[in-house]
Amino acid sequence: MTPSIHMNRIVQSEINYEQLAPAFFAGVISLGNRVHGDNYLTDDLIADYYAKSFIGTTNASWVALYANKVVGFRLTFAHTQWKADEWCSPSLWPVDPNTVCYFKCNTVDPAMQGYGIGSTLLSKSIDCARNQGAEAGLAHIWLASPGNSAFKYFTKNGGQLIKKHPNKWRYASIHEGYDCPVCEGYCECEGAEMLLQFQAP
Repeated sequence: MTPSIHMNRIVQSEINYEQLAPAFFAGVISLGNRVHGDNYLTDDLIADYYAKSFIGTTNASWVALYANKVVGFRLTFAHTQWKADEWCSPSLWPVDPNTVCYFKCNTVDPAMQGYGIGSTLLSKSIDCARNQGAEAGLAHIWLASPGNSAFKYFTKNGGQLIKKHPNKWRYASIHEGYDCPVCEGYCECEGAEMLLQFQAP
C-alpha cells in the first residue's frame, strides 16, 4: 500500500457522519458561505432548512465532521416539506411529484475533497428520504462550479438533467444579500434542474 493510499484511509476512518442538529449550525453556515458566497446561508435559513428535513423523527440532512469540525454537509428537504416553484418542471419528472424530496445543498470543504464525503452524505440522505417515503430527489445544480464538478458529480450518481434555468440565483443576489463567488454584481449563473430516482434498497 502506498503512503498516499494509507493516509487516505486514515483520514476516511476519522470522518464522522451525523444527522444535522442545531449544534452544527454555525459550522454549516461558515462552510457554506465560504464555498458558495456570503449570505448563502444565515441563521434563519438554516433553522428553516432543518425543520424541512424532517418527517416525524426521521431527518434527511447530514453533516460530515473531521477533528470535530464541519467539513461537509447535505441539506435535504423531505418530500412533504417543500413546494415546486418556477424553477421546477414537475410535468417533466418521471415520478409522482408528491414523492420527490429536494436536495437543497451539498457542500464539501475543498481541502477535504477526494475522501468520499460527498458520496457518503448523498447515500445517507437518500436512505433517510426513502424511509420518509420519497421515490426520487430533485436538485438545482450550480453550473458555474469549478470544472463543472457539481454537474459531473450528480450525473455520476444517477442524476438526470430535466431542464437548465438561466439566472437561477439572481433573485437571491438582488433581494437576499447573496454574493455569488463568480459573478460581478448580480448573479447570472445557470442552474441545472436534475432528478435522481432512488433504487430499491
